[in-house]
Order: sequence, then C-alpha cells, then structure tokens
Amino acid sequence: MSNIDSKAFTVLFKTAFEKCFGFALQKTLSETESKHFSNKIFDATGLVIGAKSLKNYSGYILSNEETKQENPSAATLDTLARYVLEAPYTDEVQRKEKEAHYPYWFRYKSTLADSLKEKSVIQPNRKYLFYVVVIITILVSVFLLNEFFHSETSKSFTENFQSLNDDTLQQHGWFVQSKDETWWNRRNENLPGLTLFTLRGDNWPDSVNKPVIKNLLIRKIDADCFSTEIHLENFIPGADWQQAGILLMEDTSFSGKSIRLSIAYNDYFGGFNKPNEIIIQGLNSGGKDFTRPEEIAHIPLFTMEHNPDSLINNNMRYSALRIEKNNDHFRFLYSSSPLQNFAFKEAFTKELGIKPKYIGIFALQGFVNNTNYIPARISFFNLSVTDCGK
Repeated sequence: MSNIDSKAFTVLFKTAFEKCFGFALQKTLSETESKHFSNKIFDATGLVIGAKSLKNYSGYILSNEETKQENPSAATLDTLARYVLEAPYTDEVQRKEKEAHYPYWFRYKSTLADSLKEKSVIQPNRKYLFYVVVIITILVSVFLLNEFFHSETSKSFTENFQSLNDDTLQQHGWFVQSKDETWWNRRNENLPGLTLFTLRGDNWPDSVNKPVIKNLLIRKIDADCFSTEIHLENFIPGADWQQAGILLMEDTSFSGKSIRLSIAYNDYFGGFNKPNEIIIQGLNSGGKDFTRPEEIAHIPLFTMEHNPDSLINNNMRYSALRIEKNNDHFRFLYSSSPLQNFAFKEAFTKELGIKPKYIGIFALQGFVNNTNYIPARISFFNLSVTDCGK
C-alpha cells in the first residue's frame, strides 16, 4: 500500500470500528468481536469482509512493527467506506455491474487527503507553540486535580433527554447499538423524554436467533460501586414478553455476563391456568459459556384477571427501576404509582460476580413474531457513583 493509502486505511478502519462498537480501537479484536464486526458490516452493506481479515487488520493497525504488513484489496476498502458513509445496501453482483470502480473508497480517501492538506496549511511558530503547550499543561493539571478530589461528582451523571440529536447524545456519553432507523427516528415523539419501542429481540440467544436488542442506548461505567435508575411514563406492557428496563453488561457483544431488570408482561405458566400478569423481572446471564439465563426475580405487580384496566393504567402512570451495586452486592428496587414522586420499594438483593462496564436502556419483546410494538417513554436517567466502603 502507498503511504496515503495506508494512512487512509488506518483512519477508515478505526472509524468503522468505533461506528460498530461505540468506542475507540484499543486492542486486537477477539474472534467474537471480529465475527460481530463482520456481521454488522454485512447487515449494513450486503457485502462481506471475513472475520479473520478484520482481526488481522486490527493487529496490523495497532502494531508498531514496520515489517508486519497487510494489503487489503480495493473491494475491502470500498466495503469499509460504504459502511462508514452509510451507502445504499447492495451485493457483490450489483457492485461489479454498477460500481466496479469502487467509488466510496476513492471518495473517502480524497476527502481525507483534502482534510489533511487543510490542517497542514497552518504552521504555528515555536514561541506560539510553547505558550500553547504551557496552557494545555496547566489546564490538564487542574482537570486531573479536580478528578482526584471530586471524582464522585465528576463521574455521576443525570439525563432528562431534553435533546435527542445524535450529536447531543454522543456528547453526553451515549451510543446506540443495533440501530433500526425507522423506529429510532421516532425517539423524540414525546419530548422531553426518550421513546423506545418493544421491538423483536433479546440479549440472549435461542436455537434460531442471535442475541440482539434494537436501538439499545448504551454508556460506559467506570466505577465498582454505583446506583442507577430510570423513570418511565405510561409504560403498560400487554403481550408477548413486552418489557423495558436497565441492562448491565461486561461487554457490548453479549458474550460476557449481564444483569437485566425490567417491567415486563408474562402470559406463560408452563401449561398451568393462571392469570396474565405485569411483573418486575430480574435476569442474570453468565455469558457465552451458558446457554440459558437465570431468572433471579419474578415479582407480580398486577394480575390482569383481578384488576380492571383503569386501575392498572392509573397505577402504571409513573414507574421506575433502580439498581444499586456495592462490590458484588446488588440491590434492586422499583416504583409504580399514579404519583410522580412515589417512593421506591426493594424488590430483592443478590450477590453476583459481575463487573459491568456498560449500562444500557432498552425495550424489547423477545423473539416473538408480534408486530404490535408499544412505546416505552423514559423521562429520566441517573448514574451516581458511590463509596464502596459504605
């Protein structure tokens, strides 16, 4: 590869990686991550880049050894560019017929080259550069001292979803995984507040389906002890495991351990005749080494047979979920009321060996072929870092 091609490929691959995973490339891809990356590219473009090739590319980009070379084909570079630039869906046959000149790769490389030329025009003198370095050093020192003395405040975060523009969400530390554009574009139907829909999907697989949660809103967690909560308005699940809630994850590919707390609808009783119910459900997944999750909580809120719809609707006007983590000790709480400031109740506590690195807000209905998706309006999110000694 030429020098400009190599630089463009490096920037392109890192950009594609961050688009897929929501964070910057820091280490060579694992086999699971490579397969996930390959599938995401195929789902978005209709074109294939092998998982093994993606793994090798990540190692090449992160390696400082000049002797270690990779030479991706123009077709591969074009596929990556199509993924980053969100080109129309196609396949290899159509591309060979209409776009065999690989326009997206050359467009990306040209745009990047123009950008680098513009940046190289400004050449600050040494005296100016010295003052810039001094100022930056002072600012960084002040920031680090503030982080040291006020780490709890700086890491805590509250979101009222006043604005749901992609740029605003990204600035607030959010990223969206498995975006379904049609339904994601309806996220701002009830501002202020985030509107998700109970789309088909789940974070653990079955014999037919791979794990996926559409429009999963995720942010990183950098603390061992914390509490997090969401508030919902008029979320009343009514069929087929419709649910919404909080998901704690060790990774974003669902291959690690996870904990899910949700308000859900249950109409399955293994053949027994029982009234359908709205429940607080807790699920603990051991990750890829375990084929099934463990239901760690199943707490009925309302049974549909004994309560009129008007009563249920009134008492589900405002609901909330909270998870408190202190090392391996987890405490799960909920609230459901016609009043917005109703107190939390403890649902259950559990000792769990999981070190979550990400928190997600979700709505789903499992792998059920019911297209009557209902909205879940999240009006508030909070993440508060706590002292592990308390």
